[in-house]
Amino acid sequence: MADPSSYRPKPGQIPDSPGVYKFRDEHRRVIYVGKAKSLRQRLANYFQDLAGLHPRTRTMVTTAASVEWTVVATEVEALQLEYSWIKEFDPRFNVKYRDDKSYPYLAVTLNEEFPRVQVMRGAKKKGVRYFGPYGHAWAIRETVDLMLRVFPVRTCSAGVFKNAARTGRPCLLGYIGKCSAPCVGRVTPEEHRELADDFCDFMAGRTGTYIRRLEKDMMAAAEEMEYERAARLRDDVEALKRAMEKSAVVLADATDADLIAVAEDELEAAVQIFHVRGGRVRGQRGWVTDKVEAVDTSGLVEHALQQLYGEEKGDSVPKEVLVPALPEDPEAVSQWLADRRGSQVSLRIPQRGDKKDLMVTVQRNAQQALGLHKTKRASDLTTRSRALEEIAEALGLDTAPLRIECFDISHLQGDDVVASMVVFEDGLARKSEYRRFQIKGFEGQDDVRSMHEVIGRRFRRYLQEKERTGEWEESPAPSGAVPAPETAAGDGDPFGNEPREDDGRPKRFAYPPQLVVVDGGRPQVAAAKRALDELGIDDIAVCGLAKRLEEVWLPDDDDPVVLPRSSEGLYLLQRVRDEAHRFAITYQRAKRAKRIRSSPLDAVSGLGETRKQALIKHFGSVKKLKQATIDEICEVPGIGRRTAESVAVALASTAPAAPAVNTATGEIIEEDDGGSTS
Repeated sequence: MADPSSYRPKPGQIPDSPGVYKFRDEHRRVIYVGKAKSLRQRLANYFQDLAGLHPRTRTMVTTAASVEWTVVATEVEALQLEYSWIKEFDPRFNVKYRDDKSYPYLAVTLNEEFPRVQVMRGAKKKGVRYFGPYGHAWAIRETVDLMLRVFPVRTCSAGVFKNAARTGRPCLLGYIGKCSAPCVGRVTPEEHRELADDFCDFMAGRTGTYIRRLEKDMMAAAEEMEYERAARLRDDVEALKRAMEKSAVVLADATDADLIAVAEDELEAAVQIFHVRGGRVRGQRGWVTDKVEAVDTSGLVEHALQQLYGEEKGDSVPKEVLVPALPEDPEAVSQWLADRRGSQVSLRIPQRGDKKDLMVTVQRNAQQALGLHKTKRASDLTTRSRALEEIAEALGLDTAPLRIECFDISHLQGDDVVASMVVFEDGLARKSEYRRFQIKGFEGQDDVRSMHEVIGRRFRRYLQEKERTGEWEESPAPSGAVPAPETAAGDGDPFGNEPREDDGRPKRFAYPPQLVVVDGGRPQVAAAKRALDELGIDDIAVCGLAKRLEEVWLPDDDDPVVLPRSSEGLYLLQRVRDEAHRFAITYQRAKRAKRIRSSPLDAVSGLGETRKQALIKHFGSVKKLKQATIDEICEVPGIGRRTAESVAVALASTAPAAPAVNTATGEIIEEDDGGSTS
């Protein structure tokens, strides 16, 4: 690990002008490329106290052994040079988007004497017009099949074309009218190129001209009683309309725009792009990246723009680019895009209307792409095995933790404090083993104390099960251990079921984990370890995952364990922690909602929702029901005398609510809760 001060440039050596800089490691490999309006100010940020740097930046500057820079005239030049160097050097600490698949394009080879329409993948070639990308190659072929009725452009390979020219016989498409057969001279090269240009214009969104022209020709043919020709033109119009229907209209003003959305978490980010031409979605693509540098949404957007348009020219760059957040220097990026297009490009965040609504759809696709990427990683057996091995190595465990339990605390400003326990076995969630807890030992908000209570309760139950089954012959209470309290029905069980003693099934809390993960940093880890020590349990590892920087804390270490951002082990710990958080907050919200909807009638044993509603409907409100006699309550259908007595007792035991007061007049307002059961 290098000390950044050993290669820090001397004061005044760095110019105060735009430029691009490179950090190199001890082997002279470029590990990071960046740009700046002012090289002096930007590079000074890297050589401050290491404790003040973002952990990812700190890792980069301690890996580097030298820094160098190149001065440029404008910020636009800096943007272009940064992109070129990232492509050339592939630095390990720069965000690099990777395609989640190789998207197919509809390509027209205008660089050939007889342009060909075909499906193409991979790097774009000079002189070829591209449309898309499409989600599937069959979608391109369906579109082309419809279009060839009107624009019979060549689609055959070079070998088929040469063979047809040699034999003087066209292929099947030439015989059925879906190719103009330039191979046998039915059309001249100029006529065929005109067909190809018309095909490109139609695919680029200029559709109205051709459809109106065909409809005009159809009407003229019908007037001249050329009905067969009119029928062919009618079929051509229908074919073009079906081709247009394959891409729905999303923007009514026939806008040409690209919409870019970003979904991200602490470790990864997914980008989705919708290509809209003529108001219709003509293509869609997406990328996923590891966040190996300290980058926010604005930075991710700028990297996406470089990746998307770095090799593009002309109409491939649209007039309008809509993004979720503007880059750090939007003027320079806009100018860079305009230079590539050859005319003005609008770079902005949509604020209202159809474009904002479409951006929501693109954002939803980005979220789904990120979730799908995570699911693919989680479902791979080899990846899960590697993740468990990395965790064992990082935490110093003897074996891979095949069973991991994670605990999280959830509350709303100190009310309805609950906890969750989720279980992962062999890297997969085991939802039947999930448990939830209500914090009973104290009132108020104290996450550390809550974590201590929950861990203690969970492992006391484990010791009880171990003793009951005879696995533990002698069970003296460990020094400092707290006796296990009586457990109410439902404590730790989502369904409130008490375990049966002799059914032969493993009881809840019967299995110990190899690793306990807590959501939090050093205080929560210390509380969990203290709870285990009090119970005399010393064979279960404990760690905590702090969300802000994704640091792994161990009980007896002063510094956290920092796993690589691309580590499968860190990814698995993150999934476990996020699942515990989801399960806890779901229970907490349900508990809060139930409390809000609670009623004095809930305390009446055997009184279900149907009869509660019947009582409220009969009397109009809980207040009026409380004033009713037992005989009056018995008049409600389905309410017997015994139930009526229970209702009267339950309502009589509730404390009267404080009277409402009109703050303007000081008068007491007569309360009528109008049927509310709260």
